[in-house]
Amino acid sequence: MKRTAQLRRKILSRQASIAVVGQGYVGLSVACAAVTEGFSVVGIDFDETRVASLSQGNLSVPGVAEQVFQAGIETGRLGFSSSHEPLRDADIILIAVPTPLRDQAPDLSFVKRACEDVAQHMASGSLIILESTTYPGTTEELVRTALEDRGQRIGQDFLLAYSPERIDPGNDEFGLRNTPRIVGGLGPEATGVAALFYEQLVDKVIAVSSARSAELAKLLENTFRHVNIALVNEMAMLCHDMGIDVWEVIEAAASKPFGFMRFQPGPGVGGHCIPLDPGYLAWQIRRDVGRQFRILEQAQDINAVMPQYVAARIGDALNERGRAVKESVVLVLGVAYKQDVGDVRESPAVRVLSTLQKRGAHVAFHDPFIQAISMNGLSLERTDLTGRCVARADCVALLTPHRTYDLDWIAETASLVFDARNAYESDRYPNVVRL
Repeated sequence: MKRTAQLRRKILSRQASIAVVGQGYVGLSVACAAVTEGFSVVGIDFDETRVASLSQGNLSVPGVAEQVFQAGIETGRLGFSSSHEPLRDADIILIAVPTPLRDQAPDLSFVKRACEDVAQHMASGSLIILESTTYPGTTEELVRTALEDRGQRIGQDFLLAYSPERIDPGNDEFGLRNTPRIVGGLGPEATGVAALFYEQLVDKVIAVSSARSAELAKLLENTFRHVNIALVNEMAMLCHDMGIDVWEVIEAAASKPFGFMRFQPGPGVGGHCIPLDPGYLAWQIRRDVGRQFRILEQAQDINAVMPQYVAARIGDALNERGRAVKESVVLVLGVAYKQDVGDVRESPAVRVLSTLQKRGAHVAFHDPFIQAISMNGLSLERTDLTGRCVARADCVALLTPHRTYDLDWIAETASLVFDARNAYESDRYPNVVRL
């Protein structure tokens, strides 16, 4: 493409204008990162309420650091729009929209809609990059086809690449800057320009041979985590049956300085990645190869039953103290899917709550990041974490141990604590039962 050299110069001089379609935590995070490095960015989202809130400087997207967002706003180079007109002026367009599963199949309707809007408005010579997690072939097939439907031709009128997001909300050690970025384009030219752009935002870029390789690398990352979490979850169930402390076993195994990576059991897997992304791969293998990805599907089965298993273990702990689950008061601490984030998407803690309620328990929750939940048949407002509330509960279930919780105070105040995450790490308190 003749304008590639010009686009490279604009990237290096920070004159390239950026549009990010989708302002969830992925899109907003990369928008803020680009602004921090001197680019002008417009974040585009279908949700007019979200756009209005962000435009007013209110961070309404969980998983994005407040200081990063405010720093981006203060530059004056970060704007937001619910219109797609800004796409006409963008040199680089990033697509970071949801890719949920519907009936165990990928729902790419958001990607398709975004691509149709981009195709209608993009300027000639643009670089388009898909960041949404999806199955191998999406960029080359669905995205390319949608962008070429209006007569533009890849390599002549636009460049196309894939670069999966690798953001871990709540991770204080690894953020967008120091996490390597994978880039795979449709052709060396697209890969090279996309890599150059991300080199301005991150410390290291890994260029791979194709968009398909980049798409599969992202799925391998999350499948690896899914399978290993399932391994320790099943180990926890087996250890309980054998009367062995699973946490002691993990600690001992982790002392090996090579060949072992520590994973910890819990009430299941949550968030927008690990419970969903491997499902794209399992679906595609069944469709295109005609076989099961057996180890992955077994891992999905194990992790899916963990909320019910944890609810049953809470019931066992109550039984041992002469209480039935029915009519017991259970206070759940932490309903976010992971520590120190305000995101309940696919949260196993919410499924534990729902299971306990169905078994007749009087359930309540506290989470410093979540005001209310309405999912899995539940509709609950957050309970204040008072001494009276903790003391009157028949069981306090610590499912997501946010760092703001005073664990000693909880154990000293509650009559029974079920610790699903090994937050206490010892048997100091006799009223604490660990998974």
